[in-house]
Amino acid sequence: MQLEEYFNFLAANDIRLNGTRIGIETILYEYIYRARTPEEIAQIYTSLTLEQVYATILYYLHNKEAVSNYIADWLEWGHRMREEQRRNPSPVVQKLMQFKAEREAMKKGE
Repeated sequence: MQLEEYFNFLAANDIRLNGTRIGIETILYEYIYRARTPEEIAQIYTSLTLEQVYATILYYLHNKEAVSNYIADWLEWGHRMREEQRRNPSPVVQKLMQFKAEREAMKKGE
């Protein structure tokens, strides 16, 4: 099996393991930023095989610059989305925040 056959290249910013909905960024974040071993990653993501985890790491090592850029873009996108959600919370989140504020005000009044 060729290394690329382990992956489904949906878009330039969306590479997933074949047969799963798990993106390579999920595995590589655990490996690079959390210093987890391939065995630990396979135990966390039980739908993956150890072979798939190793294939992802090998793909990263063979394409380090491109995959590093891919992960950096993914991290930046996540940061932008969290900031956007913080600035413009959904109606449900707004209602929960209002409920929390009312509860805290009641506690202070007791």
